[in-house]
Amino acid sequence: MRKTALVTGGARGIGRAIVEDLARDHDVAFTWHRSPPDLVLATLPDLLAVQADLTDAGATDRVVTAVMERFGRIDLIVNNAATIQTTPTDTFDAGAHARIYATNVIAPATLLTAALPHLKDGAAIVSISSVNAVLPPRDAVAYGASKAALNLWTKGMAKELGPRGIRVNAVAPGAVNTPEAPRPDDLTRVFAEMTALGRIATPADIAPVVRFLGSDAARFITGEILTVSGGYRL
Repeated sequence: MRKTALVTGGARGIGRAIVEDLARDHDVAFTWHRSPPDLVLATLPDLLAVQADLTDAGATDRVVTAVMERFGRIDLIVNNAATIQTTPTDTFDAGAHARIYATNVIAPATLLTAALPHLKDGAAIVSISSVNAVLPPRDAVAYGASKAALNLWTKGMAKELGPRGIRVNAVAPGAVNTPEAPRPDDLTRVFAEMTALGRIATPADIAPVVRFLGSDAARFITGEILTVSGGYRL
């Protein structure tokens, strides 16, 4: 029986690469907020695309209901949707901080709560964290702190759900150039020079690692934060 994966923020960037990779042998549902899913659905029309702002009250319940109505099961949740914005230290924008934590930490928790009644032994959760959880970015400390919180949540949920046979892990990419928002060439060179493998990642470097952690090949791995950075800042 084909497994079902739910990927948040799957219309572009890393999320799109994960969706396209998993769609080879999974039934896939993905959420999108502002980025239309047309390009994904043009080549993979059997996927389920659900528009949702995961920070809205009731949004995660609605997403899970849609997935269950279409596919009847959820085997893998990939928490990819995230918000990143600058939070300078000389000012404090409470709204910006709230949005960052609501998307990056609270949304994965509420989605898990909504999906938990449907998750069976062998299910997996994989969240997209960041090296910024341990290497705080200048002018975006709140983003790094939110990813650090996500890491701790990952470990805590692994302990909580382990007795039920549900695994919880995270992938922490370094710098990634996405087709929709590539970095300027000069900044790309700076990141590449700080990376042991001499380049920065593409979404295609991240998706197979998510596949691995969500698969039976990783059946005895839980509570781990797997860094996928090409040796950034070694």
